[in-house]
Amino acid sequence: MTSPRLEARHASKTYGAATVLDDAHLVVEPGEIHALVGQNGSGKSTLVKILTGYHAPDRGMELAVDGKPLSLPVQWRAAQAAGLAVVHQDMGLIGHLTVSENIGVGNFVCNRWTGRINWKRQAQAARETLERLQLDIDPLALVDTLPASHRAAVAIARALRGVVPGEGLLLLDEATRSLPRSELAHVHDLMKRVAASGTSILMVSHSLEEVLGVSDKVTVLRDGKVAGAGVPTTSLTEADLARLMLGKTVNAVSRDRECETKAKVVAQINQLQLMGGHEPLDIVIREGEIVGITGLPGTGFEQLPYFLGGSRRCSGTLVTDAGRVDLRRTSVEQCMGIGVAVVPERRIDEGLAVDLSIRDNLALPSINRLGKPWFVAKGWQDSLTEDSIKRFDIKARGGEDLVRELSGGNQQKVLFAKWLSTEPSLLILHEPTQAVDVGARADLLGAICTTAATGRGVLLISTEPTDLVETCDRILVIHPGRKPVELRTDNPDDVLDAVYSVAESAPIPATAS
Repeated sequence: MTSPRLEARHASKTYGAATVLDDAHLVVEPGEIHALVGQNGSGKSTLVKILTGYHAPDRGMELAVDGKPLSLPVQWRAAQAAGLAVVHQDMGLIGHLTVSENIGVGNFVCNRWTGRINWKRQAQAARETLERLQLDIDPLALVDTLPASHRAAVAIARALRGVVPGEGLLLLDEATRSLPRSELAHVHDLMKRVAASGTSILMVSHSLEEVLGVSDKVTVLRDGKVAGAGVPTTSLTEADLARLMLGKTVNAVSRDRECETKAKVVAQINQLQLMGGHEPLDIVIREGEIVGITGLPGTGFEQLPYFLGGSRRCSGTLVTDAGRVDLRRTSVEQCMGIGVAVVPERRIDEGLAVDLSIRDNLALPSINRLGKPWFVAKGWQDSLTEDSIKRFDIKARGGEDLVRELSGGNQQKVLFAKWLSTEPSLLILHEPTQAVDVGARADLLGAICTTAATGRGVLLISTEPTDLVETCDRILVIHPGRKPVELRTDNPDDVLDAVYSVAESAPIPATAS
């Protein structure tokens, strides 16, 4: 019989008295796409770090690739030689270098005598790797110029450059987390081609839809233990998988969507002009209303949070009870001054100071409002931190924990709490559930609905149709060259149909010569 491509047995990890991984096992067969899932804190990140040599396991673990034991703790060069390859969530690409240069990083084709890189042979090696994976990508193109799916493909090509075709295992550690929905299909097709050649894929993902749509089997971790080992995905629904992950049923978020059309207007957007041939936008947001904004990724609607938050300039005006700003010459400070708060998409790059504590992050936007010029004071910070941790169920030892040490879902809760603490009239959220697990997603969507119920207006910009239909009173589908399509629906397919039908019927905007 053929040995498993990867076999891990009795994987445990303890820190002091805390056991984060308890006798876990994982078996990946040749040529299969195997998903590894679990709620934040389930132990999956620890298991991945053991497999890649970042952590040493407790005594007693056994690890083999193609039936050949690997010594522990894993030495990454030995793992590579055995056929293991990895693509991390940030992909590790260097945007200003070419595709060929990125594929060569760490293993350039060099002259054996001088040690200098042979650029001609390097480009040829990159071209052969791309052709083997059936990727029509120019090796001399700059990575920054490529669409998202091609960047992901380059990262996969780099990982597989030294793997014997049809052998080895590719570990995708949330590598698809930031890809737009429209780009995912291209990467999934590549994954299926790799698996069809005999190379196995171990995919770590928070997206249950992706797991069920792409993987052959799934292993589920819960509280450090295996809750489901190698379960065929053909027999599972998203509800089944969520139940395995959490040990309980997760209900869809629901809310009273009977927002009164006569309710007080809390924010009004007038003649906002997006880039790329869009019709000027006029949007009215009322007390207690959640308005969704969506469209095809890359068509410009994603700019809205940054225009309305004052970090970028555009034509148009934004009016709230507290005042009016001209979006052509506004600032973040002015927009905050009229009651606008923005929860950005990229929490690490734009939303959080990860090397500061939870307490410091929560306090930052409120220091001018609650502190004194000569004395910031500590009491209100302690109270805010305690209330936020309790209200949003942030998993932490306390407010002095560094944000960097938190899971993605808990980081997102800190970010949400940070801006909600400013008591905004209009809360703008950009992809608020991106890369969080199913439990954190339910918590965040519930918090959004609760926020609206207090009378605030909410603008939810997202490409996730399920998030939109579960929370929004109405959804505006934006596309260049067309007026927004307004939907009131509980069916995610209605949103997708509107996004893509509008795209297919829209005229191609003229470009300047």
